[in-house]
Order: sequence, then structure tokens, then C-alpha cells
Amino acid sequence: MDQKISIKIAGRMFNLTATSPEAEELYRNAADIINQRYADYTRKHPGKNVSDLLSMIALNETVLRLQQKKEIDGLKEDEKLLARDLERYLQDFGTK
Repeated sequence: MDQKISIKIAGRMFNLTATSPEAEELYRNAADIINQRYADYTRKHPGKNVSDLLSMIALNETVLRLQQKKEIDGLKEDEKLLARDLERYLQDFGTK
């Protein structure tokens, strides 16, 4: 069931539609994280405009996401190798 929600980011209100309670929670948590990053950047870079600060937040969050994706991809590859090694071990064990 869709639910209309409002969230505030960097002092601006945004009206969104959450498709589930879980989606609403994600939107609200994301807004909280962005607002915290915005407050941090505002303290570190006084005088910068909102657009510049939000652009830097977006860039840093995207870099973090790409790093995590790379790590996950590596873990998936490790999982495949372990599964293959386990299969070989079980085959060898069964022939003895």
C-alpha cells in the first residue's frame, strides 16, 4: 500500500511515496544520514552553497557504494571458489 510521506533534506521538504513501511523507513534513514553529512560538511566548509555541499555528499556516498560493491563482488568470487573446492573435496572423499 503506497503511503505519502514528507522528508526534509538540507532544510527543504520533499514529498515522496513509500510503497511499504520498509521503504518509508529506508527513506527516513537515508534522509537522516544525508542531513548528518550535510551538517558535517557545513561545519567543515563554511560558506559553500547547498548545491556544492550536496554534490560532495553524493560523490562521497557513491564512492562508498562502489567500494562496497567491489568488496561484495570479491566475496562472491571467493564463495564460488570455496563451493568449487568443497565439491571437489566431497567428490574425492566419496571415491575413497
